[in-house]
Amino acid sequence: MELAVYNIKGEDTGRKVVLNDSVFAIENPNEHVVYLAVKQYLANQRQGTHKAKERSEVAGSTRKLGKQKGGGGARRGDINSPVLVGGGRVFGPRPRDYRFKLNKKMKDLARKSALTFKAQNNQIVVVEDFNFEAPKTKEFVNFTKNIKLEGVKVLLVLADQNKNVYLSARNIESANIISASQINTYKVLDNKALVLTESSVAVLNELD
Repeated sequence: MELAVYNIKGEDTGRKVVLNDSVFAIENPNEHVVYLAVKQYLANQRQGTHKAKERSEVAGSTRKLGKQKGGGGARRGDINSPVLVGGGRVFGPRPRDYRFKLNKKMKDLARKSALTFKAQNNQIVVVEDFNFEAPKTKEFVNFTKNIKLEGVKVLLVLADQNKNVYLSARNIESANIISASQINTYKVLDNKALVLTESSVAVLNELD
C-alpha cells in the first residue's frame, strides 16, 4: 500500500511511502484478539484500590442488642451487623489487581489488526518529519487545520520523542502524541485519524 506524503502546510510533497502489507494489510485481522488487547490495556490502568469495611472492621460495641428469637425481625447481634444502618457491608469490595497477561503473538496480531482496520477505513495520513522552533499550541492547531483534521481526535506517531511537538499538543484534548516504539492497539483505535511521520512509518514497517 502506498500513501502520499504531505508537508506541515498540508501540501503534497510528491513523494510516497510504502506501508508494509504484513503490518497494515494483513489477510485476516482478528477482532476478538483486538478486543482482548483493548480489555487488557484498560484493565492494567485500573488502580484496584476500592475498599469497603466489613463487619469486623466497623468500630462499635460488640454487645448483643436484642434476643435471638421473638423479636419479629431478622436476627442481629451487635451494632456492627450488616442488617443495621451504619453496620458493616456484606462481601464488600476489596483491593485487587485487575491485570492479566496476553501472549506476545496475540498482542502483535491485535496491533497489526488495528493498523489494518485504520488503513482499510482510509484513516491514515502520512506527513514529512517536522519540528517546531518552540512549544506553541497555536502551531499544532494550524498543523491540524492544514491537514484537514481540525477538531478531529488524532494520534500523531513520531519516530522518536520530540519535546516541542509534545508540549505544543499537550493542551489539545483531541490530540495525542506517541512514539512508534510505544504504539499499542488501544492507542491506534482511540482516535479518528492516525497521523504518521515518514520516519515513524519506517519503524512501524519493521513490526513484522
